[in-house]
Amino acid sequence: MTYSELSNLIFEKKSYLCVGLDTDPRKLPRHLLTEPDPVFAFNKAIIDATADLAVAYKPNIAFYEAQGPRGWESLQKTLDYIPANCFTIADAKRGDIGNTSDLYARTFFDPTAAGLSFDSVTVAPYMGRDSVLPFLAYEGKWIILLALTSNSGSADFQRQQVGDQELFEMVIDTAHTWAGPDKLMFVVGATQADELSRIREIAPDNFLLVPGVGAQGGSLEEVSRRGLTASGGLLVNASRSILYASDGIDFADRARIEAKALQEEMAKHLANITKF
Repeated sequence: MTYSELSNLIFEKKSYLCVGLDTDPRKLPRHLLTEPDPVFAFNKAIIDATADLAVAYKPNIAFYEAQGPRGWESLQKTLDYIPANCFTIADAKRGDIGNTSDLYARTFFDPTAAGLSFDSVTVAPYMGRDSVLPFLAYEGKWIILLALTSNSGSADFQRQQVGDQELFEMVIDTAHTWAGPDKLMFVVGATQADELSRIREIAPDNFLLVPGVGAQGGSLEEVSRRGLTASGGLLVNASRSILYASDGIDFADRARIEAKALQEEMAKHLANITKF
Protein backbone atom coordinates (compact mmCIF):
# COMPACT_ATOMS: atom_id res chain seq x y z
CA MET A 1 0.00 0.00 0.00
CA THR A 2 1.43 3.37 -1.01
CA TYR A 3 1.56 6.55 1.05
CA SER A 4 -1.28 8.13 -0.94
CA GLU A 5 -3.40 4.96 -0.80
CA LEU A 6 -3.08 4.81 2.98
CA SER A 7 -3.91 8.50 3.27
CA ASN A 8 -6.94 8.15 1.00
CA LEU A 9 -8.15 5.16 3.01
CA ILE A 10 -8.03 7.19 6.23
CA PHE A 11 -10.18 9.94 4.80
CA GLU A 12 -12.56 7.53 3.04
CA LYS A 13 -13.21 5.56 6.22
CA LYS A 14 -12.95 8.66 8.42
CA SER A 15 -10.74 6.59 10.64
CA TYR A 16 -7.12 6.03 11.57
CA LEU A 17 -7.92 3.07 13.80
CA CYS A 18 -5.51 0.15 13.93
CA VAL A 19 -6.86 -2.94 15.67
CA GLY A 20 -4.12 -4.84 17.47
CA LEU A 21 -4.66 -8.58 17.21
CA ASP A 22 -2.85 -9.47 20.45
CA THR A 23 -4.87 -12.64 20.72
CA ASP A 24 -4.16 -14.58 23.91
CA PRO A 25 -5.56 -18.15 23.91
CA ARG A 26 -5.97 -17.86 27.70
CA LYS A 27 -8.44 -14.99 27.29
CA LEU A 28 -10.65 -16.38 24.55
CA PRO A 29 -14.39 -16.76 25.16
CA ARG A 30 -15.00 -20.29 26.34
CA HIS A 31 -17.45 -21.13 23.57
CA LEU A 32 -14.64 -20.75 21.01
CA LEU A 33 -12.41 -23.36 22.62
CA THR A 34 -14.17 -26.16 20.75
CA GLU A 35 -13.31 -24.59 17.39
CA PRO A 36 -10.58 -26.31 15.33
CA ASP A 37 -8.55 -23.09 15.52
CA PRO A 38 -9.89 -20.95 18.38
CA VAL A 39 -7.41 -18.11 17.78
CA PHE A 40 -8.37 -17.75 14.13
CA ALA A 41 -12.07 -18.07 14.95
CA PHE A 42 -11.68 -15.19 17.40
CA ASN A 43 -9.65 -13.06 14.99
CA LYS A 44 -12.10 -13.71 12.16
CA ALA A 45 -15.02 -12.53 14.29
CA ILE A 46 -13.11 -9.41 15.39
CA ILE A 47 -12.19 -8.56 11.79
CA ASP A 48 -15.76 -9.12 10.60
CA ALA A 49 -17.00 -6.78 13.34
CA THR A 50 -14.50 -3.99 12.72
CA ALA A 51 -13.34 -4.08 9.08
CA ASP A 52 -15.47 -1.10 8.06
CA LEU A 53 -14.15 0.94 11.00
CA ALA A 54 -10.42 0.13 10.92
CA VAL A 55 -7.77 1.04 8.38
CA ALA A 56 -5.14 -1.34 9.77
CA TYR A 57 -4.64 -4.57 11.69
CA LYS A 58 -1.56 -5.35 13.76
CA PRO A 59 -0.99 -8.93 14.90
CA ASN A 60 1.55 -8.99 17.74
CA ILE A 61 3.80 -11.80 16.55
CA ALA A 62 4.76 -12.94 20.07
CA PHE A 63 1.20 -14.12 20.73
CA TYR A 64 1.48 -16.47 17.73
CA GLU A 65 5.10 -17.56 18.13
CA ALA A 66 4.33 -18.67 21.68
CA GLN A 67 1.98 -21.32 20.29
CA GLY A 68 4.57 -22.89 18.00
CA PRO A 69 3.50 -24.27 14.59
CA ARG A 70 -0.23 -23.93 15.27
CA GLY A 71 0.30 -20.27 16.14
CA TRP A 72 2.01 -19.61 12.82
CA GLU A 73 -0.89 -21.35 11.09
CA SER A 74 -3.35 -19.08 12.93
CA LEU A 75 -1.28 -16.06 11.92
CA GLN A 76 -1.21 -17.11 8.27
CA LYS A 77 -4.96 -17.62 8.16
CA THR A 78 -5.54 -14.31 9.94
CA LEU A 79 -3.34 -12.38 7.52
CA ASP A 80 -5.05 -14.00 4.54
CA TYR A 81 -8.47 -13.06 5.96
CA ILE A 82 -7.75 -9.36 6.54
CA PRO A 83 -9.41 -7.36 3.73
CA ALA A 84 -7.07 -6.20 0.99
CA ASN A 85 -7.97 -2.55 1.61
CA CYS A 86 -6.60 -2.67 5.16
CA PHE A 87 -2.96 -1.98 6.03
CA THR A 88 -1.25 -4.88 7.79
CA ILE A 89 1.48 -4.61 10.41
CA ALA A 90 3.64 -7.44 11.71
CA ASP A 91 4.38 -6.23 15.22
CA ALA A 92 7.60 -8.20 15.50
CA LYS A 93 10.11 -5.58 16.74
CA ARG A 94 12.94 -7.32 14.88
CA GLY A 95 16.47 -5.94 14.67
CA ASP A 96 19.77 -7.78 14.28
CA ILE A 97 22.88 -7.82 12.11
CA GLY A 98 22.46 -7.72 8.34
CA ASN A 99 22.15 -11.40 7.39
CA THR A 100 19.72 -12.08 10.21
CA SER A 101 17.67 -8.98 9.42
CA ASP A 102 17.53 -10.09 5.80
CA LEU A 103 15.92 -13.34 6.94
CA TYR A 104 13.52 -11.51 9.24
CA ALA A 105 12.50 -9.31 6.31
CA ARG A 106 11.96 -12.37 4.13
CA THR A 107 9.83 -13.91 6.86
CA PHE A 108 7.30 -11.09 6.87
CA PHE A 109 7.57 -9.67 3.35
CA ASP A 110 8.33 -12.55 0.97
CA PRO A 111 5.34 -14.90 0.53
CA THR A 112 7.58 -17.49 -1.15
CA ALA A 113 9.49 -17.86 2.15
CA ALA A 114 7.22 -18.23 5.19
CA GLY A 115 4.02 -17.59 3.24
CA LEU A 116 3.47 -14.16 4.81
CA SER A 117 3.17 -10.84 2.99
CA PHE A 118 2.59 -8.03 5.49
CA ASP A 119 2.58 -4.40 4.39
CA SER A 120 4.92 -3.44 7.21
CA VAL A 121 6.94 -4.68 10.16
CA THR A 122 8.05 -3.00 13.37
CA VAL A 123 11.83 -2.79 13.69
CA ALA A 124 14.14 -1.97 16.61
CA PRO A 125 16.88 0.49 15.54
CA TYR A 126 19.42 -0.16 18.30
CA MET A 127 21.91 -2.02 16.07
CA GLY A 128 21.89 0.71 13.45
CA ARG A 129 21.80 1.07 9.70
CA ASP A 130 22.76 -2.45 8.62
CA SER A 131 20.06 -3.95 10.84
CA VAL A 132 17.38 -1.83 9.16
CA LEU A 133 18.35 -1.60 5.48
CA PRO A 134 17.38 -5.22 4.60
CA PHE A 135 13.76 -4.39 5.39
CA LEU A 136 13.88 -1.40 3.05
CA ALA A 137 14.90 -3.53 0.08
CA TYR A 138 11.32 -4.68 -0.52
CA GLU A 139 9.32 -2.59 -2.95
CA GLY A 140 5.99 -1.39 -1.58
CA LYS A 141 6.80 -2.44 2.00
CA TRP A 142 7.24 -0.25 5.08
CA ILE A 143 9.29 -0.36 8.24
CA ILE A 144 7.90 1.09 11.45
CA LEU A 145 10.85 2.09 13.57
CA LEU A 146 10.63 2.17 17.35
CA ALA A 147 11.18 5.78 18.43
CA LEU A 148 9.50 6.74 21.73
CA THR A 149 7.51 3.98 23.37
CA SER A 150 4.96 3.95 26.19
CA ASN A 151 6.52 1.45 28.57
CA SER A 152 7.87 2.61 31.91
CA GLY A 153 11.43 1.64 30.99
CA SER A 154 11.48 3.71 27.80
CA ALA A 155 13.38 6.48 29.56
CA ASP A 156 16.29 4.13 30.32
CA PHE A 157 17.64 4.72 26.82
CA GLN A 158 15.19 6.62 24.61
CA ARG A 159 15.22 9.77 26.74
CA GLN A 160 18.97 9.89 27.32
CA GLN A 161 20.72 13.06 26.20
CA VAL A 162 23.03 12.69 23.18
CA GLY A 163 24.60 16.06 22.49
CA ASP A 164 21.75 18.53 22.09
CA GLN A 165 19.18 15.81 21.40
CA GLU A 166 17.52 12.97 23.25
CA LEU A 167 18.26 9.56 21.80
CA PHE A 168 14.78 9.08 20.31
CA GLU A 169 15.22 12.33 18.35
CA MET A 170 18.58 11.15 17.05
CA VAL A 171 16.96 7.88 15.93
CA ILE A 172 14.34 9.80 13.94
CA ASP A 173 16.85 12.19 12.38
CA THR A 174 19.26 9.40 11.44
CA ALA A 175 16.49 7.20 10.01
CA HIS A 176 15.56 9.99 7.60
CA THR A 177 18.89 9.35 5.86
CA TRP A 178 17.80 5.75 5.21
CA ALA A 179 14.34 6.23 3.71
CA GLY A 180 11.60 8.75 3.08
CA PRO A 181 8.07 9.00 4.50
CA ASP A 182 6.80 6.65 1.78
CA LYS A 183 8.61 3.70 3.42
CA LEU A 184 9.27 4.79 6.99
CA MET A 185 6.95 5.20 9.97
CA PHE A 186 7.76 5.65 13.65
CA VAL A 187 6.26 4.16 16.80
CA VAL A 188 5.31 6.81 19.35
CA GLY A 189 3.41 5.70 22.44
CA ALA A 190 0.13 7.46 23.20
CA THR A 191 1.25 8.09 26.77
CA GLN A 192 4.03 10.24 25.26
CA ALA A 193 1.50 12.64 23.72
CA ASP A 194 3.28 15.66 25.20
CA GLU A 195 6.20 14.91 22.88
CA LEU A 196 4.14 14.56 19.71
CA SER A 197 4.40 18.23 18.75
CA ARG A 198 8.18 17.98 19.13
CA ILE A 199 8.24 14.80 17.06
CA ARG A 200 6.14 16.44 14.35
CA GLU A 201 8.81 19.12 14.02
CA ILE A 202 11.42 16.53 13.04
CA ALA A 203 9.06 14.07 11.29
CA PRO A 204 6.39 16.30 9.72
CA ASP A 205 5.37 13.92 6.93
CA ASN A 206 5.90 10.44 8.36
CA PHE A 207 3.04 8.30 9.53
CA LEU A 208 3.18 7.52 13.24
CA LEU A 209 1.96 4.26 14.74
CA VAL A 210 0.59 5.20 18.14
CA PRO A 211 -0.20 2.37 20.59
CA GLY A 212 -1.50 2.97 24.08
CA VAL A 213 -4.98 4.43 23.52
CA GLY A 214 -7.66 2.56 25.43
CA ALA A 215 -6.57 0.11 28.11
CA GLN A 216 -3.18 1.83 28.53
CA GLY A 217 -4.80 5.20 29.16
CA GLY A 218 -3.50 7.31 26.28
CA SER A 219 -5.66 10.26 25.20
CA LEU A 220 -7.01 10.03 21.65
CA GLU A 221 -7.86 13.75 21.74
CA GLU A 222 -4.28 14.71 22.67
CA VAL A 223 -2.72 12.35 20.15
CA SER A 224 -5.00 13.60 17.38
CA ARG A 225 -4.52 17.28 18.16
CA ARG A 226 -0.74 17.02 18.15
CA GLY A 227 -0.19 14.28 15.56
CA LEU A 228 -2.67 14.58 12.69
CA THR A 229 -1.39 15.96 9.39
CA ALA A 230 -2.84 16.83 5.99
CA SER A 231 -2.27 13.21 4.92
CA GLY A 232 -3.79 11.81 8.10
CA GLY A 233 -0.40 10.83 9.42
CA LEU A 234 -1.56 8.59 12.26
CA LEU A 235 -2.39 4.96 12.87
CA VAL A 236 -3.75 4.77 16.42
CA ASN A 237 -3.73 1.25 17.79
CA ALA A 238 -6.19 -0.22 20.26
CA SER A 239 -5.91 -3.84 21.32
CA ARG A 240 -7.24 -5.00 24.69
CA SER A 241 -10.04 -2.43 24.89
CA ILE A 242 -11.50 -3.87 21.67
CA LEU A 243 -10.49 -7.54 21.80
CA TYR A 244 -11.57 -8.17 25.37
CA ALA A 245 -14.55 -5.85 25.71
CA SER A 246 -16.46 -9.02 26.58
CA ASP A 247 -15.52 -12.63 27.22
CA GLY A 248 -18.99 -13.93 26.34
CA ILE A 249 -20.77 -14.90 23.16
CA ASP A 250 -21.31 -11.19 22.48
CA PHE A 251 -17.55 -10.48 22.30
CA ALA A 252 -17.62 -9.40 18.65
CA ASP A 253 -20.62 -7.12 19.12
CA ARG A 254 -18.96 -5.48 22.11
CA ALA A 255 -15.70 -5.17 20.18
CA ARG A 256 -17.58 -3.32 17.45
CA ILE A 257 -19.10 -0.91 19.98
CA GLU A 258 -15.62 -0.05 21.30
CA ALA A 259 -14.16 0.31 17.81
CA LYS A 260 -17.10 2.41 16.66
CA ALA A 261 -16.67 4.84 19.56
CA LEU A 262 -13.03 5.37 18.60
CA GLN A 263 -13.84 5.73 14.90
CA GLU A 264 -16.53 8.31 15.59
CA GLU A 265 -14.13 10.39 17.65
CA MET A 266 -11.51 10.07 14.92
CA ALA A 267 -14.02 11.26 12.32
CA LYS A 268 -14.56 14.44 14.34
CA HIS A 269 -10.83 15.13 14.47
CA LEU A 270 -10.39 14.42 10.75
CA ALA A 271 -13.18 16.86 9.93
CA ASN A 272 -10.85 19.64 11.12
CA ILE A 273 -8.06 18.58 8.74
CA THR A 274 -7.62 19.92 5.23
CA LYS A 275 -6.44 16.94 3.19
CA PHE A 276 -3.27 17.48 1.16
